[in-house]
Amino acid sequence: MTQPPQPPNEPPQGGFGQPQEPPAGGFGAPTEPPPGGFGAPTPPPGQPGYGYPQQPPGQPQYGYPQQPPAQPGGQPGYGQPQQPPGQPQYGYPQTGQPQYGYPQQPGQPYNQPGPGGPGAPGGGKKISTQAQIIIAAVVAVVLIVGGGVYFASSGDDKKDEAKTSDTKGGGKDEKSLGGGDEKPPSNTKSKVAFQLPQPKVGDITDVSGSWITDKAYVKTGVNQIIGYDPDMGKQLWTIPLPGQVCAASRHATEDNKTAVVFAASKPTAKNKYVSCTEVGAIDLGVGKLLWTKSVTGGNAGDDKASFNEVTLSGKTVAVGGTDGGAAWDLTSGDNLWKPEVNAEGCYDMGYGGGPGLVAARKCGSYDDPTVLIQNVNPADGAPISEFKMPAGVEYVSVVSTKPLVVAADVGDTAGDGSGISDFFSIDEKTGKLRAKIPVDADKYAGRCGSTEVEQCSKLAVGNDRIYVPTEEHEGTGEDYGQTNEIVSFDLATGKATTDRADAGERYAMYPLRMDGSNLIAYKWPPYDKGGQIVSIDGGTFKETLLMENPSEESVREAETSFSLDGAEIRYGGGRMYTSETLISEPSEYSKDRKEYLVVAFTTN
Repeated sequence: MTQPPQPPNEPPQGGFGQPQEPPAGGFGAPTEPPPGGFGAPTPPPGQPGYGYPQQPPGQPQYGYPQQPPAQPGGQPGYGQPQQPPGQPQYGYPQTGQPQYGYPQQPGQPYNQPGPGGPGAPGGGKKISTQAQIIIAAVVAVVLIVGGGVYFASSGDDKKDEAKTSDTKGGGKDEKSLGGGDEKPPSNTKSKVAFQLPQPKVGDITDVSGSWITDKAYVKTGVNQIIGYDPDMGKQLWTIPLPGQVCAASRHATEDNKTAVVFAASKPTAKNKYVSCTEVGAIDLGVGKLLWTKSVTGGNAGDDKASFNEVTLSGKTVAVGGTDGGAAWDLTSGDNLWKPEVNAEGCYDMGYGGGPGLVAARKCGSYDDPTVLIQNVNPADGAPISEFKMPAGVEYVSVVSTKPLVVAADVGDTAGDGSGISDFFSIDEKTGKLRAKIPVDADKYAGRCGSTEVEQCSKLAVGNDRIYVPTEEHEGTGEDYGQTNEIVSFDLATGKATTDRADAGERYAMYPLRMDGSNLIAYKWPPYDKGGQIVSIDGGTFKETLLMENPSEESVREAETSFSLDGAEIRYGGGRMYTSETLISEPSEYSKDRKEYLVVAFTTN
């Protein structure tokens, strides 16, 4: 960064950004809800708690987002609800899961006090008959006025309709929002396009990075990047590199330019671990390394700075790591800024790219760090706005830059390795917090890297909402298989919406990306079927099948040989590619099993 951090935007007194006074019962204990169990969303019409265990009266249905009580200023209270100790650890999907779909014990929802508060029934003071009459009259007036507003905003004006929210927390009218580019083919049954075996390596090797162009599927290999025929898997071109790729941008320009970080040389017996100091721009269209750059400074001093993250926003290539952040112009390779040392000990851990450029900046001591979220100018790195993360945050992940959404594990309370206890919706222009969204790790299955700034999966942001999968839970079918749903939160209010897409019996569904206003999702298959790609309408949340993979055993084993937490899934134009991000020397357990670098399916 070329400028010191700007003074953070402090929240209003009593608002989010400062630790709140712990409620009775210990820090992070849920605040007592109002009568009726505040925050228990009503299931959508026709959805009587599908797939969920029945709860006692007053309890929320499992899998539906729960809302914490609001604090002054409309923001949910900091630290509510926190992950209770002793919860089951969130597990990585097992590599090669042919037996998926068998029952597991679903996580138990938090208990909430019933009507009347503590000591109910009979808790609290009795209300006089006169007071009850007055309250009833006020409620009647509110209902009449509320009804008038609702009907007035339900006319033919499309702008008004788009703004209308129902009483379930940010839900919108069930009308299509326009959709995207991905359309169902005439035959949704796919076939195997190609399968690439894992290259043999002697140690853990990073092979992260995969992209789809109109002419190729591009994948990182060992000390190289290779372009493949999208349907046949034949090698079209190869870009040799002096060392192994360490990081790859998930973004690319419209003319198929992207960026990677790689080591300056291959490892040797004397130097087994080579630093990731080289930054390169790649032309994915023709298979060419456009330029290679490195830089000194920051925590690296006179040595080359090492980077473990790279992203792209417009024409700016930005890299980050413990040595600090730097950036180059994608076209010319000119250096835009480099790591610096300042009195506050600040450095850019990494950046989120895409439509905007957002820096995750850490300042202060190791024992007492401060993390800042800066929306920066891609031309020079100057902060446009800044938000100070709460105490207890050491690392942060950028889920989206426009709208700006970050994820953090506040105080390491998630307890499941997901890196997410809360989402923070931030106004990228002002740096003010729009909403804080607590997500119970027992109920939601999104995932972000523990220290990486731009490495989230199973999440998508669009339509001013964040789409999140629920954890797997027991279904209602006779075979007692597992299933889950995708739900969403409104980024303006932080409230759960009525969006809900069911994976179906024995499937588990996860967001991949947005396609215009539609959501593209992957359905992990049961033990006797192939996976699916679906498009979910952002307005109606209706699912449209785009691809269904073969159910033959050998194909199923190949498709499910990847861990969803450690694989890259790319879908576009009737083609799906699943690839590894880390490979290693085969173990005794896996020597007799086929292991793949890429498995591809097509409906073309």
